Amino acid sequence: MAVTRDRTFVFVAAPFLAALLPMLVCAQGTIQQTAFRIKFIAEGAVYLNGGSAAGLKEGQKLVVKRSIAATQPSSEKSMPAATSGILATIKVVSVASASAVCEITTSTGPLQIGDLAQLAEEEVKTEAEKAKASGMRTYPQIVTFDLGDPVMAEARDSIPRPPSPEINRMRGRIGVEYGSIFVHNNPASRNMETGVVARLDMNRIGGSYWNFSGYWRGRFTSESRGAQTATLTDLINRTYHLSLTYNNPDSRLVAGVGRLYLPWASSLDTIDGGYFGRKYGEHTRLGVFAGTTPDPSSYDYNPDGKLGGAFLNFEGGSYEDLRYTTTIGIAVSAIQWHAQRQFLFAETGIFFKRYFALYDSMQVDAPHTAMTSSSTTPGAPPQTTGTGGINRSYFSLRFQPHPRLGFDISHTYYRDFPTFDPLLIGTGLLDRYLFQGLSAGVRVELPKRVSVYTSIGRSSRSGDTQGSWNQLYGLTFGDLLRTGLRADFRYSQFNSSFGRGNYRSISLSRQLLESLRWELQGGFQDFSSTFTSTTQSRFVNSLIDWAPGRLFFLQNNYTWQRGGSVNYDQVTFTLGRRF
Repeated sequence: MAVTRDRTFVFVAAPFLAALLPMLVCAQGTIQQTAFRIKFIAEGAVYLNGGSAAGLKEGQKLVVKRSIAATQPSSEKSMPAATSGILATIKVVSVASASAVCEITTSTGPLQIGDLAQLAEEEVKTEAEKAKASGMRTYPQIVTFDLGDPVMAEARDSIPRPPSPEINRMRGRIGVEYGSIFVHNNPASRNMETGVVARLDMNRIGGSYWNFSGYWRGRFTSESRGAQTATLTDLINRTYHLSLTYNNPDSRLVAGVGRLYLPWASSLDTIDGGYFGRKYGEHTRLGVFAGTTPDPSSYDYNPDGKLGGAFLNFEGGSYEDLRYTTTIGIAVSAIQWHAQRQFLFAETGIFFKRYFALYDSMQVDAPHTAMTSSSTTPGAPPQTTGTGGINRSYFSLRFQPHPRLGFDISHTYYRDFPTFDPLLIGTGLLDRYLFQGLSAGVRVELPKRVSVYTSIGRSSRSGDTQGSWNQLYGLTFGDLLRTGLRADFRYSQFNSSFGRGNYRSISLSRQLLESLRWELQGGFQDFSSTFTSTTQSRFVNSLIDWAPGRLFFLQNNYTWQRGGSVNYDQVTFTLGRRF
């Protein structure tokens, strides 16, 4: 009797299935959704109310228009109409199933919660072409009524299906670089260099869970007429990250190799090396790491330095609510295989949505051994020198009660002298090291895309009769005088354990066209320290990035440096291909 009912159901449903099947096939060739609402606005970024489930992908471009009902509360499912004027262009940088984070690339005015973001016309055409191409492939569409038959389930699983769009996704560009450096010291010199520049973003390579991303700049040939010199551009380019990582949600193993930092302990120096770990359950990772320390902006920078150790990480929670991460470990730093420090490190972060963020990191040294003159006798044991204890620590508490208002308080302590390159002070890459002691700051986003921020603290070092003040003031214009320029002005005065001074800097950027971008950064720094002869220096650094068409790009960089021990001009040209 049950068999008769099943046959009767299939007989009656057959005409409806015949009419429904063409619609299901055509539905595979359409875009799921092209318009999304802005649900949250942060500095330089917006959050959309749609994600991968609605068809959004990383790298897609959207245009933002003012919603007629932007200021009125409405249901997430309703989509208000939009005005014709384009307020901004945004680019998807991260996608979840039901939300997406987008970077604001250009803007003509302030954005509001509720504004509509629509896929750019070229993105719609691209997705339509992909959908049309996928519809021509032999992926049969089958409608089945499964009564739990294992044979039917096995047959259904064997049907070929189109791959996920994130598999084998490759974006980036590779170019050949030619540059000249004109040194104006006495005696003058000129250096000519050729090399390769690459910026890559490759996901799920070959259908695996290996990802390759980052930036690299290498030198092939160098012809010098006089002494060579290290330039500011070269130093900045050496702060890049380029890594091959493995992250499989169905595997217990995690790994990474390249120029990177340990993902669960970012307070450690950048290494040229790798890490390997294993997951235990959903919230625990245990692993090891090792490599050299090539980043000139690292506190313990040394081109011959090495760093290695082991770590244990615990993390849990959700980005939508409360999230925590804690890492503890042991590490050894060495120079040319001679151990310099053995230390414990700990790093903790607690985050609650956008409102609250607590971060703490610490390194505690063990008493180290050093070979003294009396211990160089064969067979004599090494003598223990130095004292253990806290070598460095950093604590930060951030509270953001409103998207336009944020407060923070921090405390920084360093016991040893740093070895970073002081030429980078004026670039802002070393700000996290300049303020020592207790400081507090505030950031306010005003109307017309204007932001002001400041941080003021009092530093007290061992041996000082009284504390000294550290000060940082900044002003940012998202659209300076309605010219489309983004400008940032900054002044900092610091007095740290390794030196004191001040710097003033300005940075300008402008998206002239969709394919043409211009950036300019300049500054003046006054720095006095016992371990460097640099006192005063000035620099200007400009960049023009142009993409004439879909395949090629052209980049020009110019640096002007005066003051201190090096005076030079540097010009580089890069021609390459995008993909």
